[in-house]
Amino acid sequence: MQHYLMRQLFIRLQQYKSLHTQFSQALRGLATLGVILTLIVSQANAQFGPSPVVVSPVIKEQVAVGQNFVGTVRPMKTAAVGSAVNGRVSEFPVNEGDYIEAGSALAQLLTETIRLEHEAAVHEQTLREEELQELENGSRPEEISRAKAALAAAKAAKDYNEKKKQRAEDLYGRGAINSDEIQLILSDYIQAEQMYVQMSEAYDLVVQGPRKEQVAQARAQVAIRKAVANRLADQLKKHTIRTPFNGFVSAEHTEVGQWVSQGELVAEVIELDFVDVEAYVPEQYIAYIRKGQEVTVEIPALQGHLFTGTVELIIPQADTRSRTFPVKVRVKNTIEISELTQDEAGNKIIKANPLIKSGMQARVHLPTGNKAEALLLPKDALVLGGPQRIVYVVVPGKEKEPATVKPVPVVIGVANGDHIVVQGELNEGDQVVIRGNERLRPGQQVVPQPEKTETQATNQANGSELIAPPAPN
Repeated sequence: MQHYLMRQLFIRLQQYKSLHTQFSQALRGLATLGVILTLIVSQANAQFGPSPVVVSPVIKEQVAVGQNFVGTVRPMKTAAVGSAVNGRVSEFPVNEGDYIEAGSALAQLLTETIRLEHEAAVHEQTLREEELQELENGSRPEEISRAKAALAAAKAAKDYNEKKKQRAEDLYGRGAINSDEIQLILSDYIQAEQMYVQMSEAYDLVVQGPRKEQVAQARAQVAIRKAVANRLADQLKKHTIRTPFNGFVSAEHTEVGQWVSQGELVAEVIELDFVDVEAYVPEQYIAYIRKGQEVTVEIPALQGHLFTGTVELIIPQADTRSRTFPVKVRVKNTIEISELTQDEAGNKIIKANPLIKSGMQARVHLPTGNKAEALLLPKDALVLGGPQRIVYVVVPGKEKEPATVKPVPVVIGVANGDHIVVQGELNEGDQVVIRGNERLRPGQQVVPQPEKTETQATNQANGSELIAPPAPN
């Protein structure tokens, strides 16, 4: 037993020596790497000289105390698009993930029958409109002239038969003609007189034109046919199912050849031009949050980005179990259009990639208390590319040596305009690099230049500078 323990102790000592040797080699390697980095920075400084950078001071102000809340990215709009009519799908040009513009077709239903019905209704409407136009135009000059000529002929016949009647009556009184002959002449006269009355009334009707009631009936017929044509046109339009806004197809619910009923889903579309980050805030903090507040949003999956959002909604209904209120922060998204083509049917195909995607986890920094003193620096000072957020602080050079920079890790807080609250090894008045900080390295020599004010930038753009007046003697 003692021999076994001695053997185990010997093995452990050998393992310890091996680990000690590896650790010593690693330390020597790190020291060598540090020396190499120092030499590289020194050679770069010697070769290229100090880099010009723009700096801004760290300031201290009274800002609201805040903390991070975990949230989820939601689309600003979500539409479950369904069919307004019954029909069979003849075209379905979209796929999940496609980006489509507002008004683009999601699906096309068969339209041959409804198209023929619409064409017939349009022709019927045209017929009724022409009939109405004919009535409204009244009688043509040729029709009036013909009626007038017929009236004149009837009057001439009447006058002739009247004189003939008078001669017959005189002859009958003298016994020159019998009763049958005078009855025949009287019958011709009465017939000519009635024809004259008929032609006179016909002439008056032609001159006056159609009755108001006839015109009103014709107008009603036109309105009926127009309504029928419009209804069929609306039905024809509904056979093309379109997206209501710009967005991405998030789900498909049909395919070519499938029969869809009225109200049945065809596809789902989400808008990501702006996104809402939904977080749940405990009731003790909700009083410090106001609609319109500008806040900072971080998305762990997008390490190189820091977003600024606006409190859009504070839903005044808490979850009764957790006593938390939903708060929605709206963030502007970036959508990269990578390809724009057309398919065989002429439909536009857009390949796009949103930076922020629906369902991503996010952290929202919301105010949770009264104001307190905090350090702030410009958002442009943050360097977001590495595993942690850093800022480069300018270290003044000794004697005639140029200034250098050192990285300082920071933890960000609430946004305050173009500044942001930070925590780290910083002091009020420290100069941090806000322009040219993307390619800086620790210890690199720089030439700090103060940030220009808006007035100075305008004067520089105009080719002028403000010159202080000379001091009095």
